[in-house]
Amino acid sequence: MNEQPYSVYIVVDRNFGERLASLPIGVPVWIVDTPANIAVVQRLWKERPRENLLNGITTFKVSMTESPEKILIGELSTIHLHHGMYSAKPPYTQIQVMGTPLSEKIKLAFAGYGFDKFSSTPQGFQADRNPTTKEPAS
Repeated sequence: MNEQPYSVYIVVDRNFGERLASLPIGVPVWIVDTPANIAVVQRLWKERPRENLLNGITTFKVSMTESPEKILIGELSTIHLHHGMYSAKPPYTQIQVMGTPLSEKIKLAFAGYGFDKFSSTPQGFQADRNPTTKEPAS
């Protein structure tokens, strides 16, 4: 029973661009809507017409003055709404973040959604939670 975790990618790197195409197909990706990213996003939407919100690429608008950390924390509740227990069976248990390092502020925000295991990666960090973790009270 070597089941893969339900993982969501969150990209807060404003210049992620072509690297988006190298992320796994069929895994949900949330990426900041910037000129460097949107051209690649639009191309991939055409190349992968069967993808949707639960298994494809979703963009979100950001302020160009906000830090990647603040953008990530600000978008977390929306992502949780779409991939948590009220929208997905089973709910997501892993988040791969690209474009900002792990910080205490991020750990605290993620802990509010049950994420309690963190590890740094070359492009950001990974957060995990136990599949049996209860959803936080709204």
